[in-house]
Amino acid sequence: MPGAYWIAHVTVSDNEAYTKYAALATQAIIEHGGTFLARGGRAIQKEGRAHPRNVVARFPSLEAANACYESATYQEALSHAQGASERDLVLVEALD
Repeated sequence: MPGAYWIAHVTVSDNEAYTKYAALATQAIIEHGGTFLARGGRAIQKEGRAHPRNVVARFPSLEAANACYESATYQEALSHAQGASERDLVLVEALD
């Protein structure tokens, strides 16, 4: 079964609330077998709309990535991100 990537582009507007999101999201991602490949760091935007924060996590499967997103822990995390950030998120299957 091919792995999957969780790719997020984020603009944070409330650092305090987003810190709460990040702690819970990290927990959910790890619980679902995810590992971070990029988290913040420098980026060069070539096309589309830029966000200052970019995150890439690898999961064992697209199903695991989706289960993470739909988990109670991640949904609780999202409650802190809403209103504290503008986000684009895609889950994409790898070419394994």
